[in-house]
Amino acid sequence: MEKLAIIDCGGQYTKVIDRKIREAGVYTDILPMGVSAEKLQGYDAMILSGGPASVWESGAPTYDPAIFDMGIPTLGICYGMQMIVDHFGGTVAPEVKTEYGQIEIDVDPTCPLFAGLSKREKVLMSHGDAVSVIPEGFRTVASTGGVCAGVWNEKLRIAGVQFHPEVDPTVHGVEILHNFVRGICGLKETYALEDRIETSIRAIREKVGDGKVVVLVSGGVDSAVTAALLVRALKPEQVYGIHIDHGMMRKNESDLICENLAKLGLTQMQRINAEDAFFHTPLVIDGEQYAPLSETCEPEKKRAIIGHMFFVVTEEAAKKLDLDFETAFLGQGTLRPDLIESGNPDVSGYAKKIKTHHNDVGIIRALRDKGHVIETNWDWHKDEVRQVARMLGLDEEIASRQPFPGPGLGVRILCTDDGKTADAEKSGLLADFMAGQDVPFAAALAPIQSVGVQGDHRSYRSLVILSGAGLTPDFDTLYKTAKTIPNELNFVNRVAYLLNRREVGGTLHSVRSRICREEADLLREADAIVTSEIMRPMADGKCHIAQCFAVLLPVGVGDKFSIAVRAVVTNDFMTAQSAVPGVDFPEDALANIVRRIEAAGLPVDMILYDVTGKPPATVEWE
Repeated sequence: MEKLAIIDCGGQYTKVIDRKIREAGVYTDILPMGVSAEKLQGYDAMILSGGPASVWESGAPTYDPAIFDMGIPTLGICYGMQMIVDHFGGTVAPEVKTEYGQIEIDVDPTCPLFAGLSKREKVLMSHGDAVSVIPEGFRTVASTGGVCAGVWNEKLRIAGVQFHPEVDPTVHGVEILHNFVRGICGLKETYALEDRIETSIRAIREKVGDGKVVVLVSGGVDSAVTAALLVRALKPEQVYGIHIDHGMMRKNESDLICENLAKLGLTQMQRINAEDAFFHTPLVIDGEQYAPLSETCEPEKKRAIIGHMFFVVTEEAAKKLDLDFETAFLGQGTLRPDLIESGNPDVSGYAKKIKTHHNDVGIIRALRDKGHVIETNWDWHKDEVRQVARMLGLDEEIASRQPFPGPGLGVRILCTDDGKTADAEKSGLLADFMAGQDVPFAAALAPIQSVGVQGDHRSYRSLVILSGAGLTPDFDTLYKTAKTIPNELNFVNRVAYLLNRREVGGTLHSVRSRICREEADLLREADAIVTSEIMRPMADGKCHIAQCFAVLLPVGVGDKFSIAVRAVVTNDFMTAQSAVPGVDFPEDALANIVRRIEAAGLPVDMILYDVTGKPPATVEWE
């Protein structure tokens, strides 16, 4: 069988490369950085993934240099290209060019990697280092602003690209990967994926045997697919479903979830109302004392508390059913991106933690090490899970259900103390930068931060608020400005636009915020308004939005909270683009949101629209 090896350098998108190559009909294996040339014998080609490291820094990941002497076609992506350049005697340096998000580059269509493409292509960049000197024997085949973005050595059949062809924002990325595997590598066999449902069912039966499984069901497509596979694989009396309402669900969410789960055939189903436990329980996690969630601000600590509490509540429920996780299994809908973003060492030895997912906290990893976690979706991405849901015959209401993070509104309520204002020096740098831009927007630095992903690293940086035209901005200029600011100012990873007035109107300061019933209720109401407007079908009868929600921000000119609207388009959920009014959702949706929030009398100062892609921001704010 023809085989292609993907060398994992720790990138956030390694599994996406794997999936895209398999979709092109080529068999792949993901192998760790440092794999020996001997173990690569029998592979017909290899791809080096992106990664968070710098090839020039001490402690950069080591590799077997003999892999480049094997004579097999090779493609390096982002860090992978820099690794190739460095190995063959070129130079990679910091601060040559920093780029995050979708940009246009120049490509050479005479290079077989770009065969059939235009001379200008839109691609996804996420890097802080760049090639300053290309090695002998290579030529530049792609560039951005005069800086190398692609190299090619025809004799060795080795190519490298600074951008990410595997993700959606690279418009012709699939064609580039196809050019590599079929054109440059000459691979001709077609690999068809096995029946995923039957494969998963066999694996469940082999692992569980006559045992019992407690499956956590949030109501999203991921956990629904896991529950459906477990019900199909095992006897009804072996599967126990638990839905935990932690007080941070969307409006009417738990009622709808339990109705849908009954249709799956879960005959043993519990609904647990655990708001008080989640909000007010102090915990010891990995030897560290944690204050209750209602007293915690830091995003990673909030995620750790919520993830730990899920297991505590689940374990208590299991004991009431006479189940013990020393013998029973825990089932959950973990996705591959969850583990990658959590920096799980079992998935990648070099991937950096972007944000801890509730299904990959320490207590779950320990249980996983004992072999007592069933994760039917661990090798899939969101769009693949949706396909499996449809293959299983689940209702479209579940298959296309909006993603909802396990921590729920807990990571959509940003927490901070009151009275903070933006850093004066950084505000000055922002003002200087905007003075040099010919754009019709004013910019203000907000005294809050959010989570982002930049160069495969987690970032926790500032929000910039643009204003100027209320509900009628030039969105093309707005999106270009929002893309430029994080690339030029390294303390920014997110940009939002002010909808409900033309100027901020005063000094922004933080408002005290903690997880509590009142703030959750406020966000629930705002979120219901936002999603009902943006998720309406377009003229073609379809909804183009992959994920949409509201975020409660503890910032304003007065003593009120603000609301940020987040709507993105994506297929892989490892990258995303901010949705465009009139293109991706109804043009009147933002105006309707402003009108309805004001008419409802919600205590809200600013209503913002998040116009940042992923990268540099994550889809969620925390």
